[in-house]
Amino acid sequence: MGNRNRATTAAAGSVLTVLLLASGCGSGDDEARTVTVRAAGAERAVGHGTGDGEGYGAGAEAGADADADVDADAEEDSNPAGKLSVREIPEVGNVVTDGAGATLYRFDKDTAQPPRSNCADACATLWPAVPADGAQAPAGVEAGLLGSVERPDGTRQLTLAGWPVYRYAKDTLPGEAKGEGVGGTWHALAADGGKAADAGKAADAGKESAPLSAVNDAKLGKLLVDGQGRTLYRFGKDSAWPMKFGCLGACLNTWKPAAPVEADKAVGIPAGLVGSAERPDGTRQLTIDCWPVYTYTGDTAPGQTNGQGVQGLWFAVNDAGKKIPAKG
Repeated sequence: MGNRNRATTAAAGSVLTVLLLASGCGSGDDEARTVTVRAAGAERAVGHGTGDGEGYGAGAEAGADADADVDADAEEDSNPAGKLSVREIPEVGNVVTDGAGATLYRFDKDTAQPPRSNCADACATLWPAVPADGAQAPAGVEAGLLGSVERPDGTRQLTLAGWPVYRYAKDTLPGEAKGEGVGGTWHALAADGGKAADAGKAADAGKESAPLSAVNDAKLGKLLVDGQGRTLYRFGKDSAWPMKFGCLGACLNTWKPAAPVEADKAVGIPAGLVGSAERPDGTRQLTIDCWPVYTYTGDTAPGQTNGQGVQGLWFAVNDAGKKIPAKG
């Protein structure tokens, strides 16, 4: 990161005119509009994106585990954010990225009111602070949410809704979000300064009224759930062609056949993959791509995937109707 070209910034108090593309929700057309915004932090020159003042020692705690392999020049990150973007990362949700496509993060041990960074020293090596100079708000991010906070070394760090903004040194490609959930305290940023994963879960929760839908899971990616948000699984001892049910008798105490749904009411999956089949006892069961699907009694709350990989035979189903392999 230390080898990137450094961009010059506007003088103090200068005003930038940014061309934004307004993409309306539910609208099929985009229209261009101009908005005048002030570059966050343009009043200060950008130096190193680290801090070493007293009271900022949480960095060693946050980033010292297994990160000696990170290039030391990540600590010196004076690359401006440029024009921000909001992009969907399937495992996380709608995430704010910088002008180069790098995912931006917030730290739970920081504060937003007032803004304060608690990531310095070893932490700042792994999580370089994003300089405030040159940041521009795109469609989907309110310009008024951008700001800056002074770090202990006198440089100014970009803030979003008050939260100091960081990159993750182990994200090496645009669109990666390897930092999501690290230590339980680092989270990809949503457009409102919140946690992108939380916003994604809330959006998925809105789909629970659909009897069958595809949602994002942080570990498994897109998977199918029923109307109560319960993960759907298929069984390796069943078969699609010819149709065969391998889960019978005592198996049904743990794995419950999913009820059929109308294909046109499914959300996020091709209707042609949705069907049903008659079980040996005469009841009908939902099928996905001709495979019978089940819920797992070991999933006690919506969104759980405790059945994934059980006995090497049970697997969640993705939005293409295929089983999601167990990850080794």
